[in-house]
Amino acid sequence: MHLQHHFTRLALLLGLAFSSHYADACAHDDNHDHAERATPSVPLPPPTRPLVWGDVNIIHTTDSHGWLLGHQKKSFPEPNYSGDLGDFSSFVAHMKDIAIQKDVDILLVDTGDLHDGTGLVDGSPGSGFDAHDANEFFKQLPYDVLAIGNHELYKYNNTLNMHKYFTPHFQGRYLSSNANLTYSDEGGQAVNTPVGDRFAKFTTRKGRKVTALGVLFDFKDNAKGTTVQKVGDMVKESWFKAAIKDEPDFFLLAGHMPVIGDKWPLVFNAIRAIHPHTPILILGGHTHIRDCTQLDGRSMALESGRYMETVGWMSVNLDQRGSSADLAFSRRYLDPNRVTYEYHTKQSNQTFDTPNGLSITTGLKALAKKYGLDRLFGNVPKDYTINQAPYPGNGSLLSLFIEQALPFVLGLNNTLTSNLTTPSVVIVNSELQRFDIYAGPFTKDDQISASPFVDRFLHVPNVKLGIAKQVIRALNGAGENTKKLYRPQVLLEMERTTNARGEVNAAYRRWLKEMASRDQVEANARDLTLGYVTKDSCPGIGDDTPHTPLPYHDVPEYISSTPPPSLPDNATVDLVFVDFFVKNIVSVLNQLQRETIYTVDDAKLYSDVLSNEVWTIYARHKWN
Repeated sequence: MHLQHHFTRLALLLGLAFSSHYADACAHDDNHDHAERATPSVPLPPPTRPLVWGDVNIIHTTDSHGWLLGHQKKSFPEPNYSGDLGDFSSFVAHMKDIAIQKDVDILLVDTGDLHDGTGLVDGSPGSGFDAHDANEFFKQLPYDVLAIGNHELYKYNNTLNMHKYFTPHFQGRYLSSNANLTYSDEGGQAVNTPVGDRFAKFTTRKGRKVTALGVLFDFKDNAKGTTVQKVGDMVKESWFKAAIKDEPDFFLLAGHMPVIGDKWPLVFNAIRAIHPHTPILILGGHTHIRDCTQLDGRSMALESGRYMETVGWMSVNLDQRGSSADLAFSRRYLDPNRVTYEYHTKQSNQTFDTPNGLSITTGLKALAKKYGLDRLFGNVPKDYTINQAPYPGNGSLLSLFIEQALPFVLGLNNTLTSNLTTPSVVIVNSELQRFDIYAGPFTKDDQISASPFVDRFLHVPNVKLGIAKQVIRALNGAGENTKKLYRPQVLLEMERTTNARGEVNAAYRRWLKEMASRDQVEANARDLTLGYVTKDSCPGIGDDTPHTPLPYHDVPEYISSTPPPSLPDNATVDLVFVDFFVKNIVSVLNQLQRETIYTVDDAKLYSDVLSNEVWTIYARHKWN
């Protein structure tokens, strides 16, 4: 799995990525403005039914990862998510007006991971803190409660920046119940404090009392100078017991933690031990999926996807305090686009935009231009996806990368002249690619979204081809000795372990695979647009707009280039790989042969090119 230390390295190396000696020697850099936001780029179906409003209603976002300008490609499912943060701001404003008309409460909640994803949060050309500028626009939305995510904790300076400049704006509503930061005050004394606040107590417009917590899963890869307390230990703290002692009208548990298969029951049960019937509303996140469950009849837990591809909706009708009857909850997963927003707010394209919404859109476009995110490298001739097309195959992004883009780019940029004539076998981890590349303009922002991780290409020379071929099989767990590692239960436990490090691709792809394998789409509904088709544990249909599921194809954890077919197995090649897993390569080589005992010092630099530069160079040469 591709560990999140790449995010730490990204800020240090990103400024070098476009100033290398070969970058300026390629094709011209045209500016490419983001498309006008007046209407979606292609026709979109509207939602099928109005939202169910209750006494308390919640609009939920999570795992936005910088997708604040929306998804602007024309290939589905991207148009489903074409609304930008300005559109969302206008939507929220209209929904608040509707809540006043209905005389009910409405809350806006976010559950973390504002960092790491698009150029708006990763692409600052200076040495500023990641996402600082983008977060200024996020702060313009009237969030009632926010919770910290693990991506706010990978880099110490980003955490400190959030504490100093983001937390104060929300006046006690940015919550980090179990995430702390240590820093030196003006007198040089060490201060250990929550990044935000541990909890919040407030009263809604309708006079309802709320106790809110912001809980992070048991995250283990946080930066030095930050700490994450285990959830099981947090609920034993005296501050926690004091916070939940008094009974509110409802508890609002906002946290960056999956609603199923994680530690929410520990928090839930601690509250239930004191308040057996108080309504509990849980908003989760982290695994990038749409999901819902109910831990009892007076609670609901909702998770609302990723990358601004979902806006979550939860509503509940409350009853008298002390009642033990089941409550009437509803939930919905909205596709964030103007068709969705206008449908639910009963606005037209002429009346929908608010002044603040328009200002946010304009400001985000200006920020993208300031960062050079509209720099055009080429025009992609077709869609290349990670999981929608089979690997290997013509539509596979991984196939294009390992078989065409990488050999071409490494052929242009080698540290040794001999590398130009020596055959090679190149191995990379598939998670080096983070997002699909769609037909149309390929910009700096697309490059950052698709392939942000900054790795060097190393090589071990004079490896026999027969051994090099076995390396990829060993890395992917082939062979009798490793089959036991790939049993379903073991895989699930491995997934939990990687989730604790902050890696969510296994969980997200498992969800996509399950979605594609279900044959529940009626024959007369085959013409629906591609998108998410959700099956969760809550009653009724969750998706706001019906879709047909995305096709899904498994990909191996590691992928390899194909050596020349005429080359015999006893011929020697350069075994090329990224430095991220150099220890794995050395270990496997020493298991596969005994002629040479390799160490990491035997892996030498193969090329000056960095992994996040490959698509830029390839696009300039091949997509112009």
